[in-house]
Amino acid sequence: MRTPRRKRLIAAGTAWAVAAAAAVAVSFGLAGSASAGEFLVNGGLESGTLNPWTCSGTTGSVVTGHAHTGTYALAGTASSTDTAQCTQTVAVAPSTTYTLSAYVNGAYVYLGVNGGSSTWTPSTGGGYQKLSVSFTTTATQTSATVFTHGWYGQGAYYADDISLDGPGAPTGSPSATASSSASASASASASASASPSSSASTPPPPPGSHALVGYLHASFANGAGYLKMSDVPDSWDIIDLAFGEPDSITSGNIHFNRCPVAQCPGAESDADFKAAIAAKQAKGKKVLLSIGGQNGEVQLTTTAARDAFVSSVSSIIDKWGLDGLDIDFEGHSLSLNTGDNDFKNPTTPVITNLISAVKTLKAKYGANFQLTMAPETFFVQLGHQYYGSGPWGGQDPRAGAFLPVIHALRDDLTLLHVQDYNSGSIMGLDGQYHNMGGADFHIAMTDMLLAGFPVAGNTANMFPALKPSQVAIGMPANTYAGNGYVAPAVVNQALDCLTKGTSCGSYTPRAGKQPNLRGLMTWSINWDNYNSNEFSRNFHSYFG
Repeated sequence: MRTPRRKRLIAAGTAWAVAAAAAVAVSFGLAGSASAGEFLVNGGLESGTLNPWTCSGTTGSVVTGHAHTGTYALAGTASSTDTAQCTQTVAVAPSTTYTLSAYVNGAYVYLGVNGGSSTWTPSTGGGYQKLSVSFTTTATQTSATVFTHGWYGQGAYYADDISLDGPGAPTGSPSATASSSASASASASASASASPSSSASTPPPPPGSHALVGYLHASFANGAGYLKMSDVPDSWDIIDLAFGEPDSITSGNIHFNRCPVAQCPGAESDADFKAAIAAKQAKGKKVLLSIGGQNGEVQLTTTAARDAFVSSVSSIIDKWGLDGLDIDFEGHSLSLNTGDNDFKNPTTPVITNLISAVKTLKAKYGANFQLTMAPETFFVQLGHQYYGSGPWGGQDPRAGAFLPVIHALRDDLTLLHVQDYNSGSIMGLDGQYHNMGGADFHIAMTDMLLAGFPVAGNTANMFPALKPSQVAIGMPANTYAGNGYVAPAVVNQALDCLTKGTSCGSYTPRAGKQPNLRGLMTWSINWDNYNSNEFSRNFHSYFG
């Protein structure tokens, strides 16, 4: 397994999920006037063309007969693999508050700012509905990318009268410039609370865009060194606090104790830690409580333990204003009782109670609640060959034990980032065994999640594929962080194969190329910082 108290980091994601899209920036000069101005071009689509809007693929168009006002409206056609996101990037002034609004018509239509706030409408409502969201630029921000999009499989949506209003007025002729990432961050108040229950106006961004996820050593010290929350680079989209642990294995009562100064010199105060969390969230980052890790064995064997888990986790989320939960159950936390052989209908209490607990938390916090998981390959992909104790008993009952949890919570799951490290050989969909230490392992293990696979070799009992937007690849940040480290060039080879269909070597992904793969997870932010941020720098170099 891994070195003491190391977590399997995820560089996917964001964190939080954002819809897939290619952004083209349109830059304008800003007048010095303090009067309100319109910062979008062609927000009413009355030019009869998309320009300067840019939509993913060929999903966007300008149509008649569906306008809110005037003649034309933007139409997007969401499919099972594309949310039909359309974007426009404009120049903005630093430290300035703007209001983005639009009239939208369709099921699950989103409006927001890349890297910042978003809002959505859950149903058609019989016609156009107005969406509005405000954001404040940072002290150095000069551009912002706004977006609208639908939702997977929901079909057509329409948007019209899109407006970005703020002080000053844009001047000059628009000029198109490439922009792959423009941040629109809300400035943070040190005392702001950003728990899921208090931010209903900003649901989690939809899946699609790439995200980087990492674990922060918040409760313990090791050779990587302590890193203050405020010093975590903004390249990390999802920050998992490692770790919440139980008072006893079966109590269900989780505690989160910050690393004391005696062990972690330089550790900030609780007040500063909480303020730094709020500041990260104001920039669109998600901060989650990760439960488990190498030492945090959790077995919810009773309903009392289940209820204690819900209560204690809620208290931690509320205390620190967190965005959700990362489940990093390892060791003997999850195993299947003899005879529990159907991952779609589990009966083992530690499995069913965990599912119930998470669903209760999701119901409490609503759409904003972020749920990620970081199981080891033993608990997921090994289920392709072996599931639980097997039909005759005698197998390790932990084999594939995460599958019923993932399956039951797949509609609530933000991101799954299996730890592709500290792993033995695993058979892939090609019938061959794959080993850590090269692109091949990451390709084969990730393809199983994107394509689905037969459980225990039974083709009549398939584990269904996850959406690519729900999948990230878990890797160690350096050689100290875990067995199975690969150099940046090898990381890129795996990404090329999975997202572009190139550089696959002898393995042909059954899921085909998946450009909407969320990204990467790594253990850990601290180890990456120790290694001059090699992992995160390469991630952003690759995705732009």
